[in-house]
Amino acid sequence: MIPTLVPGLLKVALMNMSPGGRQLRIRVALTAFVGAVTLIPGPSYAAPNDPEPADGGPLEQIHNQLDGLYREAEVATEAYDAANEKATEQSKRLTSLQSDLAHTQGRADALHDLAGAAARAQYRGDYFSSTGFRLILSDHPENALPDAAQADRTRDTLENIYENQKTARTELDRQTEAATKNLRDLKKTLADKAGTKARIQNRIADAERIEAGLKAEQVNGLAQLEKQKADEAKGKWPGSGSNGGPPADKGGTGNGPSGGGPAVSGRAGQAVSFAMAQIGKPYGWGDVGPSSYDCSGLTSVAWAHAGRPIPRTSQAQWQGLRHVSLSSAQPGDLIIYFNDATHVGMYIGGGQIVHAPRPGRTITTAPAASMPILGVVRPGG
Repeated sequence: MIPTLVPGLLKVALMNMSPGGRQLRIRVALTAFVGAVTLIPGPSYAAPNDPEPADGGPLEQIHNQLDGLYREAEVATEAYDAANEKATEQSKRLTSLQSDLAHTQGRADALHDLAGAAARAQYRGDYFSSTGFRLILSDHPENALPDAAQADRTRDTLENIYENQKTARTELDRQTEAATKNLRDLKKTLADKAGTKARIQNRIADAERIEAGLKAEQVNGLAQLEKQKADEAKGKWPGSGSNGGPPADKGGTGNGPSGGGPAVSGRAGQAVSFAMAQIGKPYGWGDVGPSSYDCSGLTSVAWAHAGRPIPRTSQAQWQGLRHVSLSSAQPGDLIIYFNDATHVGMYIGGGQIVHAPRPGRTITTAPAASMPILGVVRPGG
């Protein structure tokens, strides 16, 4: 859900900050803004130039049209996920800046009060002890009294106070500028990405309208066409045999997740077991469980469950994890699909993956070569 933000919030933080009160107002704006930013839609990308199936009869054309709409929705979904990750990091940064601002503002206020007291003491000709000054500045107040024994005369103490005041003001200005920039970045993200959610929903709605208008024989024909394409994909996997899967590794026990591949153990086994246990749950764009997942939500949560956190999106998984050859794929590896790395499935052995395919479908297994493969990455090491 795109959060509803009060327009005046950003205006207060970014446009109407007067010098005398900007620190107070930006802290208020930060508090409200950090609480409001919970889910931000992500960047949009042009549709990928992936090879399209050859045009065939009417059923083939319908199949291609539906695939195109769901591909556009998935591209936008991965962008949506990436923006949510960015928003989370920006929110954490804003929270940290808020804390820093409060600390520095308190320090500056205390120094201001201390400088006033010192000036009044100097005017009266009284001795002004530096103990209070050191208590304010020290991160270890228990050292203030021993340190006070080294204090110079009131004039030197005043100079120290004024110098520290200047330093505190400079730091406050720096932190305020950093916080303001973060607010601007989030404002730009909201403005640039506000249409992503609608774009996803529109593509899904278009596809659902097409499917709702199909006759029973067309629905059956599409199901048969998909099965035919899945059967053809089995033979495309490297080293595939009669069962559509690569030969078992030496020493394999033949009791892998697909019933014919090598046994899976360790973290990879935990990740595969978790992913397989999600079979039947619906695809949900932007979702990371427990009741629904999108493609990269499933793989990232499965590996996190195995104790190996990995990047959230398929694009970040492709960029950030170790690449391995297609022929050496092992259960638990992630197969990245399409030229723009916008789909991912987890290899389970036997030439099969488990994945969250698209809106309207449930998590399932499929031939690993059923989509254009970009490459394979290995989270386990």
